[in-house]
Amino acid sequence: MSKKKKVFISFEYDRDKVLKDLLIGQARNPRCPFEVIDSSLVEAAKEDTWEETAKTHIRRADLVIVLAGASTWRASGVLKEIRLARSLGKRIVQLIGHKDGPHHRVKGAGYLYRWTWDNLEKILR
Repeated sequence: MSKKKKVFISFEYDRDKVLKDLLIGQARNPRCPFEVIDSSLVEAAKEDTWEETAKTHIRRADLVIVLAGASTWRASGVLKEIRLARSLGKRIVQLIGHKDGPHHRVKGAGYLYRWTWDNLEKILR
């Protein structure tokens, strides 16, 4: 069995925390090809160290997954995490957070996929 990939999840903390929790739950499936670096960072909590902490977590990840919700495309923390991931040369992809709900592609955050098991496996190959 191959080593599981480490995934950093970027999401809009105030609106889409439930999506992050669902993805973490999915990662608990023994068949899941990835593990989550759960580093839910609230930007306002410690402004002076937030960016360096995020950079450390993103550096450890093999992939950054952006959970695209209704207003993720303009969430300042998500945009900073994407900028950091790009500066570190990390691969970034997006998952549509709510199957039937509104979502917008986040500029610069890679291809937008429907959140399905097949797509997760394809992304992580």
